[in-house]
Amino acid sequence: MLHRPIAFIIAALSAASYARAQNPAPQPGDITPINVLSSEEMAQGFRLLFDGTSTSGWRGYRAATMPEGWTASGGSLMKTHPTGDIISTDEFENFELRLQWRISPGGNSGIMYHLTEQGDAMYTSGPEYQVLDDSGHADGRNRLTSAGSDYALYAPPAGIVHRAGEWNDAVIIVRGPHVEHWLNGVKVVQYELWSDEWRRLVQASKFAQWPEYGMAHRGHIGLQGDHPGTVEYRSIRIRVLP
Repeated sequence: MLHRPIAFIIAALSAASYARAQNPAPQPGDITPINVLSSEEMAQGFRLLFDGTSTSGWRGYRAATMPEGWTASGGSLMKTHPTGDIISTDEFENFELRLQWRISPGGNSGIMYHLTEQGDAMYTSGPEYQVLDDSGHADGRNRLTSAGSDYALYAPPAGIVHRAGEWNDAVIIVRGPHVEHWLNGVKVVQYELWSDEWRRLVQASKFAQWPEYGMAHRGHIGLQGDHPGTVEYRSIRIRVLP
C-alpha cells in the first residue's frame, strides 16, 4: 500500500475544508429556486408578493412610494441601513404567508400583519413576528422579544433560529382569531387574537397605549426597516385562506 506523507494528507484535508466553506451545503430552509412558486404552491393558491427583481407590490408606510434604502438586489428585498418601514399594497384577512429572511450580526427587523395606517408607526396597529439576531442583539436575551416571537406578547422556544448571515424560513398563518408563527419548520408561537388572555397581555405591554393595536380583522403585511444593519427577505409568497 502506498503511504502518503502526513503533510500531504493534512494539506488535502485543509483544501477540502476550504472548498466546503466556499460551497456550503444547502441550509435546511433554503428554497431552490428562490422567488418561484412550486407546482404544489400554485395548486394551493399561493402567489408571490415579491418577484425577485423589483419592489413592485410594496410601498412605504403612509406613503405612495418606496422609502429610499429598500432595494431589490440579488434576489432579495433588502435594506442596509435605517430607513422607512414598507407595506404590501394589498390587504389580507385570513392568509398563510411564507418567506425567508436573513439578518446581519446584531440586526433587528420584523414582519407585521393586519396593519392599518391609522398610527404614526406600523407597530401601533399590527402584531409583529420578530426578526432578530438572537445572539447579537439585546432583545435576544428575552424570549418575549426573540426571533419568531409575537413581539412582547408570546415567546418562542430557544435554539430554533439560525445564526446571523444564514437564511431562516418563516411562516405566519392567520385564520380568524387564530394565529401561528413558524420558524425553520417548527411552530414556535400560537395564540388567539382578541381572547381574554391576549387582551390581558396587551394591557400589560407597551401596546396598551394604542387602542387600535391588533384590533383590525384585515390589513397590510409590513416589513420593518427603521433599525440599523442589513435585513433581506426573499421568496415572499402568500395564499388567502377561507
